Amino acid sequence: MPVRSPSSLLGATFAVTAALLGAAAAQGVQGGTPAPAGASVLTIALAGDPGLLDPAQSGNYVDRNVFASLCDKLIDTDAEMNLVPQLATSWEWSEDRLALTIHLRDGVQFQDGTRLDAEAVRRNLERSRTMPKSLRRAELAPITAVEVVDPLTVRVRLSAPYAPLLAVLADRSGMMLSPKAIEEQGEAMAQRPVCAGPYTLTERVAQDRIVVDRFPGYWNAAAVTIGRIVYRPIPDTTVRLLNLQSGQLQIADQLAPNDVAAVQANPRLRVARHVAAAYRIMQFNTAHGPRADTPLGRDPRVRRALDLAIDRAAINQVVFDGLFVPSNQTEAPGSRYWNPALPVKGADLAAAKALLREAGVDRVRFTLSLSTSPIDAQIGEVIQAMGREAGFDITLQQIESNAGNQQNLAGEFDAALLTWSGRADPDANASIWLNCAGPFNFGRYCNPRMESLLSEARALSEPDARAALYRQVAELARTDMPQITLYHYTWLWGMSDRVDGFVPNIDGLIRPQGLRLRP
Repeated sequence: MPVRSPSSLLGATFAVTAALLGAAAAQGVQGGTPAPAGASVLTIALAGDPGLLDPAQSGNYVDRNVFASLCDKLIDTDAEMNLVPQLATSWEWSEDRLALTIHLRDGVQFQDGTRLDAEAVRRNLERSRTMPKSLRRAELAPITAVEVVDPLTVRVRLSAPYAPLLAVLADRSGMMLSPKAIEEQGEAMAQRPVCAGPYTLTERVAQDRIVVDRFPGYWNAAAVTIGRIVYRPIPDTTVRLLNLQSGQLQIADQLAPNDVAAVQANPRLRVARHVAAAYRIMQFNTAHGPRADTPLGRDPRVRRALDLAIDRAAINQVVFDGLFVPSNQTEAPGSRYWNPALPVKGADLAAAKALLREAGVDRVRFTLSLSTSPIDAQIGEVIQAMGREAGFDITLQQIESNAGNQQNLAGEFDAALLTWSGRADPDANASIWLNCAGPFNFGRYCNPRMESLLSEARALSEPDARAALYRQVAELARTDMPQITLYHYTWLWGMSDRVDGFVPNIDGLIRPQGLRLRP
Protein backbone atom coordinates (compact mmCIF):
# COMPACT_ATOMS: atom_id res chain seq x y z
CA MET A 1 0.00 0.00 0.00
CA PRO A 2 1.15 3.58 -0.56
CA VAL A 3 1.59 5.45 2.68
CA ARG A 4 0.91 9.09 3.52
CA SER A 5 3.79 9.24 5.95
CA PRO A 6 7.46 8.38 5.56
CA SER A 7 7.21 6.64 8.93
CA SER A 8 7.05 3.15 7.41
CA LEU A 9 10.15 4.00 5.39
CA LEU A 10 12.09 6.32 7.64
CA GLY A 11 10.46 6.38 11.05
CA ALA A 12 9.88 9.46 13.17
CA THR A 13 12.16 11.18 15.67
CA PHE A 14 10.88 11.73 19.19
CA ALA A 15 12.30 13.11 22.43
CA VAL A 16 15.57 11.82 23.81
CA THR A 17 13.82 10.73 27.00
CA ALA A 18 11.61 8.35 25.00
CA ALA A 19 14.67 7.14 23.12
CA LEU A 20 16.45 6.23 26.32
CA LEU A 21 13.40 4.36 27.58
CA GLY A 22 13.22 2.51 24.28
CA ALA A 23 16.87 1.63 24.46
CA ALA A 24 16.39 0.19 27.92
CA ALA A 25 13.40 -1.83 26.71
CA ALA A 26 15.50 -3.32 23.93
CA GLN A 27 17.75 -5.27 26.30
CA GLY A 28 17.89 -9.02 25.75
CA VAL A 29 17.59 -8.70 21.98
CA GLN A 30 18.19 -12.41 21.39
CA GLY A 31 14.54 -13.05 22.26
CA GLY A 32 12.88 -15.29 24.81
CA THR A 33 13.66 -18.56 23.02
CA PRO A 34 17.27 -19.69 23.61
CA ALA A 35 19.41 -19.60 20.48
CA PRO A 36 20.70 -22.94 19.16
CA ALA A 37 24.02 -23.91 20.73
CA GLY A 38 26.90 -22.08 19.09
CA ALA A 39 24.64 -20.05 16.80
CA SER A 40 25.65 -16.52 15.90
CA VAL A 41 22.86 -14.00 16.46
CA LEU A 42 22.23 -10.97 14.23
CA THR A 43 19.87 -8.31 15.59
CA ILE A 44 18.19 -5.98 13.11
CA ALA A 45 16.05 -2.95 13.97
CA LEU A 46 13.06 -2.43 11.66
CA ALA A 47 11.19 0.86 11.24
CA GLY A 48 7.92 -0.69 12.39
CA ASP A 49 6.17 -3.88 13.47
CA PRO A 50 5.39 -6.14 10.48
CA GLY A 51 1.78 -7.07 9.77
CA LEU A 52 0.39 -10.42 8.67
CA LEU A 53 3.20 -12.77 7.61
CA ASP A 54 1.15 -14.35 4.85
CA PRO A 55 2.45 -13.29 1.42
CA ALA A 56 -1.11 -13.21 0.07
CA GLN A 57 -2.37 -10.90 2.84
CA SER A 58 0.70 -8.77 3.55
CA GLY A 59 0.32 -5.08 2.74
CA ASN A 60 3.18 -3.32 4.56
CA TYR A 61 6.63 -2.56 3.23
CA VAL A 62 8.30 -3.53 6.51
CA ASP A 63 6.91 -7.08 6.17
CA ARG A 64 9.16 -7.68 3.18
CA ASN A 65 12.37 -7.60 5.24
CA VAL A 66 11.12 -10.49 7.38
CA PHE A 67 9.89 -12.34 4.30
CA ALA A 68 13.42 -12.03 2.88
CA SER A 69 14.58 -14.48 5.55
CA LEU A 70 11.50 -16.73 5.60
CA CYS A 71 10.16 -17.03 2.06
CA ASP A 72 12.13 -17.37 -1.15
CA LYS A 73 10.37 -16.30 -4.36
CA LEU A 74 10.17 -17.85 -7.78
CA ILE A 75 12.23 -14.92 -9.06
CA ASP A 76 14.44 -12.45 -7.17
CA THR A 77 16.03 -9.11 -8.10
CA ASP A 78 19.68 -8.13 -7.86
CA ALA A 79 21.04 -4.90 -6.40
CA GLU A 80 19.81 -2.88 -9.41
CA MET A 81 16.43 -4.68 -9.67
CA ASN A 82 17.35 -6.93 -12.58
CA LEU A 83 15.40 -10.19 -12.46
CA VAL A 84 17.43 -13.23 -11.38
CA PRO A 85 16.51 -16.89 -10.66
CA GLN A 86 15.63 -18.07 -7.18
CA LEU A 87 13.16 -20.96 -6.77
CA ALA A 88 12.78 -20.92 -10.55
CA THR A 89 15.91 -21.55 -12.59
CA SER A 90 14.58 -20.14 -15.88
CA TRP A 91 11.41 -19.05 -17.67
CA GLU A 92 10.25 -18.26 -21.19
CA TRP A 93 7.28 -16.64 -22.90
CA SER A 94 5.22 -18.20 -25.65
CA GLU A 95 5.38 -16.53 -29.06
CA ASP A 96 1.99 -14.85 -28.53
CA ARG A 97 3.03 -13.69 -25.03
CA LEU A 98 -0.06 -15.34 -23.54
CA ALA A 99 1.78 -18.09 -21.65
CA LEU A 100 4.76 -18.05 -19.31
CA THR A 101 6.55 -21.35 -18.72
CA ILE A 102 8.50 -21.55 -15.44
CA HIS A 103 11.17 -24.18 -14.73
CA LEU A 104 11.66 -24.96 -11.04
CA ARG A 105 14.80 -25.71 -9.10
CA ASP A 106 15.11 -29.40 -8.24
CA GLY A 107 15.58 -30.53 -4.64
CA VAL A 108 13.93 -27.55 -2.90
CA GLN A 109 12.02 -28.35 0.26
CA PHE A 110 9.68 -26.36 2.44
CA GLN A 111 10.48 -25.85 6.10
CA ASP A 112 8.12 -28.71 7.02
CA GLY A 113 10.17 -31.13 4.91
CA THR A 114 7.71 -31.37 1.98
CA ARG A 115 8.93 -30.77 -1.56
CA LEU A 116 8.46 -27.74 -3.76
CA ASP A 117 7.06 -28.89 -7.10
CA ALA A 118 4.84 -27.62 -9.89
CA GLU A 119 1.66 -28.56 -8.06
CA ALA A 120 2.79 -26.52 -5.03
CA VAL A 121 3.35 -23.51 -7.28
CA ARG A 122 -0.06 -23.98 -8.87
CA ARG A 123 -1.72 -24.15 -5.43
CA ASN A 124 0.04 -20.98 -4.26
CA LEU A 125 -0.79 -18.93 -7.35
CA GLU A 126 -4.41 -20.06 -7.30
CA ARG A 127 -4.67 -19.18 -3.61
CA SER A 128 -3.17 -15.71 -4.12
CA ARG A 129 -5.38 -14.87 -7.10
CA THR A 130 -8.68 -16.18 -5.72
CA MET A 131 -8.62 -15.99 -1.91
CA PRO A 132 -11.07 -13.26 -0.79
CA LYS A 133 -8.58 -11.68 1.63
CA SER A 134 -5.67 -11.78 -0.81
CA LEU A 135 -4.06 -8.45 -1.67
CA ARG A 136 -2.43 -10.08 -4.69
CA ARG A 137 -5.61 -10.55 -6.71
CA ALA A 138 -5.26 -7.34 -8.76
CA GLU A 139 -1.67 -8.01 -9.83
CA LEU A 140 -2.53 -11.62 -10.76
CA ALA A 141 -5.83 -10.75 -12.47
CA PRO A 142 -4.51 -11.37 -16.02
CA ILE A 143 -3.91 -15.06 -15.13
CA THR A 144 -6.61 -17.37 -16.55
CA ALA A 145 -5.05 -20.72 -15.61
CA VAL A 146 -2.02 -22.30 -13.95
CA GLU A 147 -1.06 -25.67 -15.42
CA VAL A 148 1.28 -28.40 -14.20
CA VAL A 149 3.36 -29.48 -17.21
CA ASP A 150 5.57 -31.89 -15.27
CA PRO A 151 6.84 -32.05 -11.65
CA LEU A 152 9.28 -29.18 -12.21
CA THR A 153 7.48 -27.14 -14.89
CA VAL A 154 4.54 -24.76 -14.56
CA ARG A 155 2.72 -22.91 -17.33
CA VAL A 156 0.85 -19.71 -16.50
CA ARG A 157 -1.78 -18.68 -19.06
CA LEU A 158 -2.91 -15.06 -19.48
CA SER A 159 -5.92 -13.25 -20.89
CA ALA A 160 -3.61 -10.65 -22.50
CA PRO A 161 0.15 -10.04 -22.75
CA TYR A 162 1.37 -8.89 -19.34
CA ALA A 163 5.09 -8.17 -19.05
CA PRO A 164 4.90 -7.06 -15.38
CA LEU A 165 4.11 -10.66 -14.36
CA LEU A 166 7.82 -11.46 -13.95
CA ALA A 167 8.28 -8.58 -11.49
CA VAL A 168 5.07 -9.63 -9.73
CA LEU A 169 6.58 -13.10 -9.22
CA ALA A 170 9.69 -11.41 -7.79
CA ASP A 171 7.59 -10.07 -4.93
CA ARG A 172 5.00 -11.54 -2.57
CA SER A 173 3.00 -13.27 -5.33
CA GLY A 174 6.10 -15.36 -6.05
CA MET A 175 6.65 -16.46 -2.44
CA MET A 176 5.79 -20.11 -2.04
CA LEU A 177 4.08 -21.58 1.04
CA SER A 178 3.89 -25.29 1.87
CA PRO A 179 0.53 -26.63 0.55
CA LYS A 180 0.48 -29.05 3.47
CA ALA A 181 0.80 -26.16 5.94
CA ILE A 182 -1.82 -24.13 4.05
CA GLU A 183 -4.28 -26.99 4.44
CA GLU A 184 -3.46 -27.62 8.08
CA GLN A 185 -3.21 -24.01 9.28
CA GLY A 186 -5.72 -22.12 7.15
CA GLU A 187 -5.78 -18.45 8.10
CA ALA A 188 -3.38 -19.13 10.98
CA MET A 189 -0.66 -19.30 8.32
CA ALA A 190 -0.23 -15.55 8.77
CA GLN A 191 1.07 -16.19 12.30
CA ARG A 192 3.51 -18.98 11.41
CA PRO A 193 4.28 -19.17 7.68
CA VAL A 194 5.98 -22.29 6.32
CA CYS A 195 7.98 -21.33 3.24
CA ALA A 196 11.04 -22.43 1.27
CA GLY A 197 13.41 -19.76 2.59
CA PRO A 198 16.66 -19.83 4.58
CA TYR A 199 15.11 -19.31 8.04
CA THR A 200 12.12 -20.66 9.96
CA LEU A 201 9.95 -18.60 12.29
CA THR A 202 10.75 -19.46 15.91
CA GLU A 203 9.00 -16.77 17.94
CA ARG A 204 6.94 -13.62 17.51
CA VAL A 205 6.03 -11.14 20.24
CA ALA A 206 3.97 -8.26 18.88
CA GLN A 207 5.71 -4.87 19.00
CA ASP A 208 8.82 -6.51 20.50
CA ARG A 209 10.56 -9.13 18.35
CA ILE A 210 10.45 -11.66 15.56
CA VAL A 211 12.97 -14.48 15.92
CA VAL A 212 14.00 -16.72 13.01
CA ASP A 213 16.47 -19.62 13.00
CA ARG A 214 18.49 -21.05 10.14
CA PHE A 215 16.74 -23.85 8.23
CA PRO A 216 19.30 -26.64 7.66
CA GLY A 217 17.34 -28.04 4.70
CA TYR A 218 17.53 -24.81 2.71
CA TRP A 219 18.44 -25.37 -0.94
CA ASN A 220 21.16 -22.68 -0.82
CA ALA A 221 22.41 -23.47 2.68
CA ALA A 222 26.04 -22.66 1.86
CA ALA A 223 25.11 -18.98 1.46
CA VAL A 224 23.63 -18.76 4.98
CA THR A 225 26.07 -18.65 7.90
CA ILE A 226 24.23 -16.72 10.65
CA GLY A 227 22.34 -19.06 12.97
CA ARG A 228 19.64 -16.69 14.24
CA ILE A 229 18.20 -13.33 13.24
CA VAL A 230 16.18 -11.22 15.68
CA TYR A 231 14.06 -8.44 14.16
CA ARG A 232 13.22 -5.61 16.55
CA PRO A 233 10.45 -3.17 15.56
CA ILE A 234 11.72 0.27 16.64
CA PRO A 235 9.77 3.09 14.92
CA ASP A 236 11.73 5.89 16.59
CA THR A 237 14.88 6.71 14.60
CA THR A 238 16.61 8.05 17.72
CA VAL A 239 16.02 4.75 19.53
CA ARG A 240 17.41 2.83 16.56
CA LEU A 241 20.53 5.00 16.58
CA LEU A 242 21.10 4.68 20.35
CA ASN A 243 20.72 0.90 20.23
CA LEU A 244 23.13 0.69 17.32
CA GLN A 245 25.69 2.85 19.14
CA SER A 246 25.37 0.77 22.31
CA GLY A 247 25.94 -2.51 20.45
CA GLN A 248 22.41 -3.84 21.06
CA LEU A 249 21.89 -3.92 17.28
CA GLN A 250 24.13 -4.95 14.44
CA ILE A 251 21.98 -3.40 11.68
CA ALA A 252 19.62 -0.42 11.93
CA ASP A 253 17.30 -0.31 8.93
CA GLN A 254 16.16 3.03 7.46
CA LEU A 255 18.64 5.23 9.25
CA ALA A 256 17.46 8.86 9.40
CA PRO A 257 19.55 11.19 7.20
CA ASN A 258 20.37 13.43 10.14
CA ASP A 259 21.83 10.41 12.01
CA VAL A 260 24.31 9.52 9.28
CA ALA A 261 27.06 11.82 10.57
CA ALA A 262 26.87 10.29 14.05
CA VAL A 263 27.24 6.78 12.65
CA GLN A 264 30.11 7.77 10.39
CA ALA A 265 31.92 9.37 13.34
CA ASN A 266 31.86 6.08 15.28
CA PRO A 267 34.84 3.84 14.37
CA ARG A 268 32.83 0.73 15.29
CA LEU A 269 30.02 1.57 12.88
CA ARG A 270 29.51 2.27 9.19
CA VAL A 271 26.79 3.41 6.80
CA ALA A 272 25.61 1.55 3.70
CA ARG A 273 23.44 3.29 1.14
CA HIS A 274 21.67 2.84 -2.18
CA VAL A 275 19.35 5.05 -4.23
CA ALA A 276 15.86 3.68 -3.67
CA ALA A 277 13.05 2.66 -5.98
CA ALA A 278 10.86 4.33 -3.33
CA TYR A 279 9.68 7.86 -4.06
CA ARG A 280 7.44 10.66 -2.79
CA ILE A 281 4.67 12.45 -4.68
CA MET A 282 2.16 15.23 -4.15
CA GLN A 283 -1.09 13.99 -5.72
CA PHE A 284 -3.82 16.42 -6.82
CA ASN A 285 -7.57 15.97 -6.75
CA THR A 286 -8.41 16.55 -10.43
CA ALA A 287 -11.83 14.87 -10.76
CA HIS A 288 -13.02 13.40 -7.45
CA GLY A 289 -15.96 15.33 -6.08
CA PRO A 290 -16.46 19.03 -5.24
CA ARG A 291 -12.90 19.45 -3.90
CA ALA A 292 -11.63 19.03 -7.48
CA ASP A 293 -13.66 22.01 -8.74
CA THR A 294 -10.90 24.58 -8.20
CA PRO A 295 -8.25 26.19 -10.41
CA LEU A 296 -5.75 23.67 -9.01
CA GLY A 297 -7.97 20.70 -9.85
CA ARG A 298 -9.31 21.93 -13.20
CA ASP A 299 -6.28 23.47 -14.88
CA PRO A 300 -2.96 21.65 -15.45
CA ARG A 301 -1.28 25.02 -16.02
CA VAL A 302 -1.88 25.86 -12.36
CA ARG A 303 -0.37 22.54 -11.27
CA ARG A 304 2.60 23.06 -13.60
CA ALA A 305 3.08 26.51 -12.09
CA LEU A 306 3.33 24.95 -8.62
CA ASP A 307 5.86 22.45 -9.97
CA LEU A 308 7.95 25.34 -11.33
CA ALA A 309 7.86 27.00 -7.89
CA ILE A 310 9.39 23.97 -6.14
CA ASP A 311 13.16 23.66 -5.73
CA ARG A 312 13.66 19.94 -5.16
CA ALA A 313 17.37 20.30 -4.42
CA ALA A 314 16.54 22.75 -1.63
CA ILE A 315 14.01 20.32 -0.10
CA ASN A 316 16.66 17.60 -0.21
CA GLN A 317 19.25 19.82 1.46
CA VAL A 318 16.99 21.33 4.14
CA VAL A 319 15.06 18.20 5.14
CA PHE A 320 17.38 15.32 4.23
CA ASP A 321 20.89 16.76 4.61
CA GLY A 322 21.39 16.38 0.85
CA LEU A 323 21.29 12.56 1.04
CA PHE A 324 18.12 11.89 -0.97
CA VAL A 325 17.70 12.22 -4.76
CA PRO A 326 15.69 15.12 -6.22
CA SER A 327 13.36 13.56 -8.79
CA ASN A 328 10.48 14.46 -11.09
CA GLN A 329 9.52 10.97 -12.37
CA THR A 330 8.37 7.71 -10.82
CA GLU A 331 11.53 6.01 -12.11
CA ALA A 332 14.76 6.81 -10.29
CA PRO A 333 17.15 9.19 -12.11
CA GLY A 334 19.60 7.27 -14.26
CA SER A 335 17.64 4.01 -14.19
CA ARG A 336 16.56 2.11 -17.32
CA TYR A 337 13.06 3.58 -17.64
CA TRP A 338 13.85 7.13 -16.50
CA ASN A 339 13.44 9.82 -19.18
CA PRO A 340 16.73 11.78 -19.49
CA ALA A 341 14.98 14.44 -21.60
CA LEU A 342 13.21 15.62 -18.43
CA PRO A 343 16.03 16.57 -16.05
CA VAL A 344 15.30 17.94 -12.61
CA LYS A 345 15.62 21.72 -12.60
CA GLY A 346 15.53 24.36 -9.92
CA ALA A 347 12.63 26.70 -9.26
CA ASP A 348 11.61 29.20 -11.96
CA LEU A 349 9.36 31.75 -10.25
CA ALA A 350 9.01 33.96 -13.33
CA ALA A 351 7.75 31.02 -15.40
CA ALA A 352 5.43 29.92 -12.57
CA LYS A 353 3.85 33.40 -12.32
CA ALA A 354 3.50 33.59 -16.10
CA LEU A 355 1.59 30.29 -16.16
CA LEU A 356 -0.76 31.52 -13.43
CA ARG A 357 -1.44 34.68 -15.46
CA GLU A 358 -2.09 32.54 -18.53
CA ALA A 359 -4.56 30.48 -16.48
CA GLY A 360 -6.31 33.69 -15.42
CA VAL A 361 -5.60 33.45 -11.71
CA ASP A 362 -3.67 35.68 -9.37
CA ARG A 363 -3.32 33.66 -6.19
CA VAL A 364 -4.25 30.01 -5.67
CA ARG A 365 -5.41 28.69 -2.30
CA PHE A 366 -5.42 25.01 -1.43
CA THR A 367 -4.84 22.59 1.44
CA LEU A 368 -1.97 20.10 1.38
CA SER A 369 -2.69 17.09 3.60
CA LEU A 370 0.26 15.21 5.08
CA SER A 371 1.03 12.91 7.94
CA THR A 372 1.71 13.88 11.53
CA SER A 373 5.43 13.08 11.31
CA PRO A 374 8.03 15.82 11.92
CA ILE A 375 9.57 15.06 8.52
CA ASP A 376 6.26 15.72 6.74
CA ALA A 377 5.87 18.94 8.70
CA GLN A 378 9.28 20.08 7.44
CA ILE A 379 8.50 19.15 3.84
CA GLY A 380 5.16 20.92 4.02
CA GLU A 381 6.66 24.10 5.46
CA VAL A 382 9.33 24.24 2.75
CA ILE A 383 6.77 23.72 -0.04
CA GLN A 384 4.48 26.28 1.60
CA ALA A 385 7.24 28.90 1.57
CA MET A 386 8.25 28.15 -2.02
CA GLY A 387 4.67 28.26 -3.25
CA ARG A 388 3.96 31.58 -1.53
CA GLU A 389 6.61 33.32 -3.63
CA ALA A 390 4.93 32.18 -6.85
CA GLY A 391 1.33 32.94 -5.87
CA PHE A 392 0.16 29.89 -3.90
CA ASP A 393 -1.34 30.16 -0.44
CA ILE A 394 -1.00 26.66 1.00
CA THR A 395 -2.64 25.50 4.20
CA LEU A 396 -0.99 22.47 5.79
CA GLN A 397 -3.25 19.79 7.26
CA GLN A 398 -1.43 17.16 9.29
CA ILE A 399 -3.66 14.15 9.72
CA GLU A 400 -3.23 10.63 11.12
CA SER A 401 -2.38 8.12 8.40
CA ASN A 402 -5.50 5.94 8.47
CA ALA A 403 -7.81 8.96 8.66
CA GLY A 404 -5.89 10.53 5.80
CA ASN A 405 -6.32 7.45 3.64
CA GLN A 406 -10.07 7.50 4.26
CA GLN A 407 -10.11 11.19 3.36
CA ASN A 408 -8.33 10.46 0.08
CA LEU A 409 -10.66 7.58 -0.79
CA ALA A 410 -13.63 9.91 -0.30
CA GLY A 411 -12.12 12.69 -2.43
CA GLU A 412 -11.97 15.02 0.57
CA PHE A 413 -8.63 16.57 -0.32
CA ASP A 414 -7.04 19.18 -2.59
CA ALA A 415 -3.52 17.71 -2.61
CA ALA A 416 -1.91 14.94 -0.57
CA LEU A 417 1.66 13.88 0.12
CA LEU A 418 2.03 10.15 -0.59
CA THR A 419 4.79 7.52 -0.71
CA TRP A 420 5.39 4.41 -2.82
CA SER A 421 8.09 1.86 -1.99
CA GLY A 422 8.80 1.15 -5.67
CA ARG A 423 8.81 -2.01 -7.76
CA ALA A 424 11.06 -3.72 -10.30
CA ASP A 425 8.66 -3.16 -13.20
CA PRO A 426 7.84 0.41 -14.27
CA ASP A 427 4.16 -0.46 -14.73
CA ALA A 428 3.81 -0.96 -10.98
CA ASN A 429 5.36 2.46 -10.37
CA ALA A 430 3.17 4.37 -12.83
CA SER A 431 -0.16 2.61 -13.38
CA ILE A 432 -1.15 2.69 -9.71
CA TRP A 433 -1.44 6.49 -9.95
CA LEU A 434 -2.00 7.22 -13.66
CA ASN A 435 -4.47 4.62 -14.88
CA CYS A 436 -8.05 5.91 -14.76
CA ALA A 437 -8.89 3.07 -12.36
CA GLY A 438 -5.47 2.90 -10.71
CA PRO A 439 -5.84 1.63 -7.13
CA PHE A 440 -4.14 4.73 -5.69
CA ASN A 441 -5.42 7.29 -8.19
CA PHE A 442 -7.33 9.07 -5.42
CA GLY A 443 -7.75 12.25 -7.48
CA ARG A 444 -9.30 10.28 -10.39
CA TYR A 445 -7.05 11.68 -13.07
CA CYS A 446 -8.02 10.09 -16.39
CA ASN A 447 -6.54 10.60 -19.86
CA PRO A 448 -7.29 8.02 -22.61
CA ARG A 449 -3.87 8.67 -24.15
CA MET A 450 -2.22 7.77 -20.85
CA GLU A 451 -4.36 4.61 -20.64
CA SER A 452 -3.25 3.63 -24.14
CA LEU A 453 0.46 4.19 -23.45
CA LEU A 454 0.39 2.19 -20.22
CA SER A 455 -1.58 -0.66 -21.83
CA GLU A 456 0.80 -0.83 -24.79
CA ALA A 457 3.88 -0.82 -22.53
CA ARG A 458 2.39 -3.54 -20.35
CA ALA A 459 2.04 -5.84 -23.36
CA LEU A 460 5.66 -5.56 -24.52
CA SER A 461 8.66 -7.49 -23.25
CA GLU A 462 11.66 -5.88 -24.97
CA PRO A 463 13.16 -3.35 -22.50
CA ASP A 464 14.15 -0.71 -25.06
CA ALA A 465 10.69 -0.70 -26.65
CA ARG A 466 9.08 -0.44 -23.22
CA ALA A 467 11.48 2.34 -22.18
CA ALA A 468 10.43 4.42 -25.20
CA LEU A 469 6.80 4.17 -24.12
CA TYR A 470 7.48 4.93 -20.47
CA ARG A 471 9.38 8.03 -21.53
CA GLN A 472 6.20 9.15 -23.28
CA VAL A 473 4.30 8.35 -20.09
CA ALA A 474 6.67 10.61 -18.15
CA GLU A 475 6.26 13.42 -20.69
CA LEU A 476 2.46 13.21 -20.62
CA ALA A 477 2.48 13.10 -16.82
CA ARG A 478 4.62 16.25 -16.78
CA THR A 479 2.10 17.93 -19.10
CA ASP A 480 -1.11 16.90 -17.31
CA MET A 481 0.60 17.11 -13.91
CA PRO A 482 -1.85 14.97 -11.88
CA GLN A 483 0.97 14.65 -9.36
CA ILE A 484 4.36 16.15 -8.61
CA THR A 485 7.19 13.71 -7.91
CA LEU A 486 9.48 15.32 -5.35
CA TYR A 487 12.31 12.91 -4.62
CA HIS A 488 13.51 9.34 -4.52
CA TYR A 489 14.67 8.05 -1.17
CA THR A 490 18.16 6.86 -0.47
CA TRP A 491 18.13 3.68 1.59
CA LEU A 492 20.41 4.19 4.58
CA TRP A 493 21.55 1.38 6.85
CA GLY A 494 23.66 1.81 9.95
CA MET A 495 25.63 -1.26 10.90
CA SER A 496 28.28 -2.66 13.16
CA ASP A 497 31.75 -3.29 11.77
CA ARG A 498 31.13 -6.93 12.72
CA VAL A 499 28.78 -7.32 9.74
CA ASP A 500 30.33 -8.53 6.48
CA GLY A 501 28.80 -9.40 3.13
CA PHE A 502 25.96 -6.88 3.17
CA VAL A 503 24.84 -5.87 -0.34
CA PRO A 504 22.77 -2.64 -0.54
CA ASN A 505 19.82 -3.14 -2.86
CA ILE A 506 17.56 -0.64 -4.62
CA ASP A 507 14.49 -2.32 -3.08
CA GLY A 508 15.83 -1.69 0.44
CA LEU A 509 15.58 -5.31 1.60
CA ILE A 510 18.15 -6.99 3.84
CA ARG A 511 18.85 -10.36 2.25
CA PRO A 512 20.50 -12.85 4.63
CA GLN A 513 22.28 -14.82 1.91
CA GLY A 514 25.97 -13.92 2.07
CA LEU A 515 25.75 -12.06 5.38
CA ARG A 516 28.42 -12.92 7.94
CA LEU A 517 28.84 -11.81 11.54
CA ARG A 518 32.35 -11.66 12.95
CA PRO A 519 32.88 -12.29 16.70
